[in-house]
Amino acid sequence: MPASLRHLRMFLALGCDNSVTRAAAACHVSQPAVTQAMGKLAQETGQALFQRSPQGLFLTEAGKVLAHRASRALRLLDAAMADMGRPIRVQATWAQLSALIAVSELENFTLAARRLGLAQPTVHRSTSMLEQAAGMVFFQRTAHGLITTRAAQNLAQAARLALAELEQAASDLAALNGAEAGRIVLGALPLSRSGWLPRAVLEFRKTRPRFPVEIIDGRYDELLLALRRGEIDMVLGALRLPSPIDDIVQERLFDDEVVVVARHGHPLLRRGKIELADLAAFPWVMPRRPTPIRAILDAALPRPQIAGHESPGVIETSSVIVLRELLRGSDQLGGVSRLQAEVEAEALAILPVHLPGALRPIGLTTRAGWEPTGAQREFLAVLRRTVPGGGDAL
Repeated sequence: MPASLRHLRMFLALGCDNSVTRAAAACHVSQPAVTQAMGKLAQETGQALFQRSPQGLFLTEAGKVLAHRASRALRLLDAAMADMGRPIRVQATWAQLSALIAVSELENFTLAARRLGLAQPTVHRSTSMLEQAAGMVFFQRTAHGLITTRAAQNLAQAARLALAELEQAASDLAALNGAEAGRIVLGALPLSRSGWLPRAVLEFRKTRPRFPVEIIDGRYDELLLALRRGEIDMVLGALRLPSPIDDIVQERLFDDEVVVVARHGHPLLRRGKIELADLAAFPWVMPRRPTPIRAILDAALPRPQIAGHESPGVIETSSVIVLRELLRGSDQLGGVSRLQAEVEAEALAILPVHLPGALRPIGLTTRAGWEPTGAQREFLAVLRRTVPGGGDAL
């Protein structure tokens, strides 16, 4: 569990006022309480956070790093608590907020307790204490189960991002001592797995051979949710235009083309020229809606071949491996990224037919306002440097 919220508030007050007396008055605690809290923070971080001078106590370099991240974390929490009772700002603990996060996600106290490794009454008590301090109801029981109120959802989201900020602080502080802490968590959409991401990770490993990197693959909506919760640092792959929500930032790095693929020896490959209408004579393997590739195929191919549920011959899958095996054993057609098709060149052939509107932007998706650590900035630089086509891609 990160540093106490009360201790962080005292720390920021002392960093602002440069006086234990003034910080104690601002936080409504005793001077010994501030001194003890700062000693504990220094012990937890392993860094000297203040230096003494005749003019008072001033933040060290490590203190400035922690103050920056802590102020960002507390701003998030305070914004979510703005319409709640004042006691919650003083009384809330990370244990209580962690319980709130778990219950709001699982909407079940027993499951939340199991995730946290705690007894169910302990989790229930933690959220009840938060409700009392906030003067609000966070959970409503209905015939269908537990429902999280909007206020609880907002506070849980703020707490997730605040915790992510403090994890970033630990990484930044370790870097000051020449050590490494933290990790990079990447959400990988299908195209990024076909060469770009593995190439970037191997390049990053040349300078950071032991730095932890976690790659999570999944559907766009799943990865986007994890990104917005602070569980993933960035998502790599096809961008969504327009942006699906305003709390993310999308950075285009290059464009990719959607192509039609089939097995080697497919009947269409024996034709001198392939028209779009020719594609309708064969069954298809396609990604699910509403992916960008599916949108391009839906717009380009003749109906009723892919006009939706009236086309029972369509097999939907997000797996390139499944698509490859289905196409290898049949005359079905598929639509994939050109980069993915090139990786599968031994098994699949690209048909010489152009799909209108086939180009789509590929890049990075991050949280709005996200500030990467030093290691994350290095990885971002590698990602930009290793895009297919290099600098010419932009």
